[in-house]
Amino acid sequence: MTQVTAMLVMFVLYGLLPAAGLYLGYRGIKKVTAPKMLEYEAMPQLGYIPEKSLPIDVKTALAQINQKGEKLRAIYGDTNNDGKIDDTDTVTETYVMIQNLMDKHIPEAVADYRRLHDLDDERADNTKIKHSNVTGKEALLEVLSTINTQFDDLLNASYHQDGQKLLATNRYLQQRFDGAASNAQSLQIDDDKDVSINKNQS
Repeated sequence: MTQVTAMLVMFVLYGLLPAAGLYLGYRGIKKVTAPKMLEYEAMPQLGYIPEKSLPIDVKTALAQINQKGEKLRAIYGDTNNDGKIDDTDTVTETYVMIQNLMDKHIPEAVADYRRLHDLDDERADNTKIKHSNVTGKEALLEVLSTINTQFDDLLNASYHQDGQKLLATNRYLQQRFDGAASNAQSLQIDDDKDVSINKNQS
């Protein structure tokens, strides 16, 4: 083994490998100790917020809104029913409202609460806001409750609208098939009459 090769082996064994081990160890520890962030598919703007920085009832309300928001985006965004929301879909006013709520109003309300909470978490959860009868936490929960109720109304409206379409389709098909069956029955009666007339003539 030449001197250069020996130096290269020593550099890899005693320089590069320990440095790589330290770096990977640091990254692993950082990942394990990092706070868990919020993950809402329909509201990615909230992904920067640590889970422990919001009360449980706020996280529960956000999870419900996220679930309903995903369904509503699919219902009102995918107007041509091809399974994806793209440029071929018609943009409706309802879809724009849902997008604004999910992308703008909810993240802003959560950010406002977090500013109050960062100033003084006890005050945000216990002190009434001046000229109101609610705390910062209660104000945020009221905003989320209003949005949640609106989403429930939209889901109910969509359910009943699609249900009415099914009922109308069923009525149309029943009339069509009942009409076809009565026509077939009258044709059968006419055929029977023709057969009996032919028998009598012979």
